[in-house]
Amino acid sequence: MTTDPVVLAYSGGLDTSVAIGWIKERTGRDVIAVAVDVGQGGEDLEVIRRRALACGAVDAVVADARDEFATEYCMRALQANARYQGVYPLVSALSRPVITKHLVQVARDAGAHTVAHGCTGKGNDQVRFEVSITSQAPDMTCLSPVRDLALTRDVAIDYAEKHELPIETTKHNPFSIDQNVWGRAVETGYLEDIWNAPTKDVYTYTDDPTYPPLPDEVTIRFEAGIPVAVDGVELSPLGVIEELNRRAGAQGIGRIDLVEDRLVGIKSREIYECPGAVTLLEAHAELERVTLEREQARFKRQVDTRWSEIIYDGQWYSPLKASLDAFIDDTQRHVNGEIRMILHGGRAVVTGRRSDTGLYDFSLATYDSGDTFDQSSARGFIDIYGLPVKLAAAREARLAQADAS
Repeated sequence: MTTDPVVLAYSGGLDTSVAIGWIKERTGRDVIAVAVDVGQGGEDLEVIRRRALACGAVDAVVADARDEFATEYCMRALQANARYQGVYPLVSALSRPVITKHLVQVARDAGAHTVAHGCTGKGNDQVRFEVSITSQAPDMTCLSPVRDLALTRDVAIDYAEKHELPIETTKHNPFSIDQNVWGRAVETGYLEDIWNAPTKDVYTYTDDPTYPPLPDEVTIRFEAGIPVAVDGVELSPLGVIEELNRRAGAQGIGRIDLVEDRLVGIKSREIYECPGAVTLLEAHAELERVTLEREQARFKRQVDTRWSEIIYDGQWYSPLKASLDAFIDDTQRHVNGEIRMILHGGRAVVTGRRSDTGLYDFSLATYDSGDTFDQSSARGFIDIYGLPVKLAAAREARLAQADAS
C-alpha cells in the first residue's frame, strides 16, 4: 500500500466497483473501499466487502449505520417535515452526511488525505459528498473517477466485462438506483425521456396501488416529534420506519415521479418510492397542526422549506443548518400524541388525532351547547383587524372622486 491511499465510498455497484481498478491505473494509488449500510437492503455487508477486495481494493471496511441513520438523520428530517420542492423526502441527500462521516473516520485512521466517490459531474451527489467531507475535514481532497478520470457509464460497463468483475449491472439494466431505509431513488435509462411512464419493474419498495389489499388502520405515537410506537408497540426509529415501509408499501403509498431542480442548474427526472417516509411525514405534519401555535406554525413552514433546500444542496454541516435545527428543536417540545391513519390504495389518510399537549379546545371549537367562545368579542375584533384595509380603501375612493372632479 502507498503511504497515501485513496478512500472510496463503495456501494458494490457498477461505478464504484470499476472505480477501484480505474483509480489504481490512473493515479498509481491503492484504494480502501468503505461500504456504509444505511438500510439499503439487498446484499449482505460481508458479500460487498469481499466484492471490493475481488475488484482490487487493498482493504475494505463495512459499517452498519442503520440505527444511526434512522435516529440522527431521518428523524431530524421528519421533525423538519422535509420535502424538497414540497414533494421529495430527501432520500439520497439525507444519507450522504452519515456516509461521509464514516469515510472521513476511515481516512483519518488510514492516514489518507483523498476521499473518492462514484458521483457524476452533473449530479447533486458530487456536491453533497465533497462539501460534507471538507466540512468535516478541511485538509482532505476529493476525487470523482467519473468526473475527474473520464469513467463514463459505457466505459465502466466495458471495463467490468473485460476484467470480469463480479458485478451484475450490465447494458441490459441501465437504471441508476440509490436506496436506503428512508426510500428509493431511480433514474437514467428510458426514464430520461420525461414523456415515458415508469413501468412496473421500476418499483420494489411498493406494490401497485391500483389493486390494493384491504385498508390498513395504523396508529402512530409521537414524543417530541419523534415516532416511538406503532399500534401500541414501542419501536426504535429504525423499527418504526421499517414497519411502515412494509405496511404502507403493501398499499402502494409513497410513489413519486418528479422533475426536480438540481443544484447544478439542470432539471432531472427522478422516480422515488418512500412508503414509510411519506406516511410518517403526513402523520407528523398533522400532529403539528394540533400542537403548534398559529404564528409558530406559520414561521416553521418557512424554516422547514429552507431546511429541506440546504440539505438537498449538501449543507448538512453548515452553520445555517445548525441554527435552523435549534429552532426546530424548540418547536417539537409539545409535539406529543397519537395520529390514526388509514393506509389504502396509494394514500395515507389521517382519521384521528389526540394529544395531551395540543391546543385544540373542544369547548371553544364546538357549535353545540357548552360552547365557551364569547361570540360578542368578534365584532370589535373584526373592526380593529379590518381597520388598515378600510382606511386604504377610503383613501382610494377619495382620490378617485378627486380625479373625477
